[in-house]
Amino acid sequence: MRKGGTTKSWQGVACIILIGLWLLPAIGQAAQFKVGIIAFQMSSETHARSAQAAEKAAKAKGWNVTLLNSKGSLAEHTAQMENLIQAKVNAMVICMGKPVEAEAQFAAAKQAGIPIITIMSGTSPHALFEIQVNEYKVGAEGALYLLGQLNYQGDILTERYENNIGTRIRGKLLDAVLSENTGVKVIGNHTMAKPEGWREDVRAGMEALILKNQSKFKSLWVSFDGQAFIIDDILAAQGVKKGDLAIISFDGGQEIFRRIRDPKSTLTATVAIPFERMGVAAVDSIEKIVIKKMKKDALVRGPYMFMDAVLVNQNNVPAEGKWPW
Repeated sequence: MRKGGTTKSWQGVACIILIGLWLLPAIGQAAQFKVGIIAFQMSSETHARSAQAAEKAAKAKGWNVTLLNSKGSLAEHTAQMENLIQAKVNAMVICMGKPVEAEAQFAAAKQAGIPIITIMSGTSPHALFEIQVNEYKVGAEGALYLLGQLNYQGDILTERYENNIGTRIRGKLLDAVLSENTGVKVIGNHTMAKPEGWREDVRAGMEALILKNQSKFKSLWVSFDGQAFIIDDILAAQGVKKGDLAIISFDGGQEIFRRIRDPKSTLTATVAIPFERMGVAAVDSIEKIVIKKMKKDALVRGPYMFMDAVLVNQNNVPAEGKWPW
């Protein structure tokens, strides 16, 4: 019996060794696959969420991952793309990048045979495709929500950002909605100038704007949640309470959900975008197209892979740590 048991044990060991030898090429191939992930401004929650989700998904596949933060600098952004090209990565994921300003680097990557998928950056003829929400739908939904809270009458303040395609489209949709609903007027606007030092820019600009228009405005339209947090803090310090004003912003995330739940916060709603899902989708798409050789058009027709956004307010805000999708 002992002898037979020993034989079975050795057979089991041999089987494990054979399986290991069979898996070695696949494991080696995964470890050799290199992906570069660049977030334009990691201090922005949305950039970090999509980039970190992509990093986690890529590492789960056993890939070699380089995650970079451009810190809001276009010069750093283009240099990082050039460095990844020199490092001969197998693919890139660009989160909230600058395809127009960095066109030379996008073209160089394509020439080097490095496929790129962008997230919420805008399209490029040199990238496979862009993963985003339909910003025209997002912008319209946010604008119409805000007007509904005002019963289509009253004055508002706006905080904008023109150097990102998504926030720019949201602002244009607000303008289009207001052009057909003249009972609501913008009496003051601050436009965030640049990504470097953006928090101080928004705080200084909105403090002055709110002081100038005190008691004159009934609502605020804000182009993304990070700006809204700063404005919320300014208003709360002035004794403004939830319900005194209607505030709509965009992007979604655990911090905005917490503030919507918080009776001490002035924030009322956001149009939430699934940034984590976008990062995972970028990595899964790279695997399908680059490794499994699926035709791009079989996965995505045209330059966009669209995902759905969800308007979140006090009626449907998720519990702590949960998501609305």
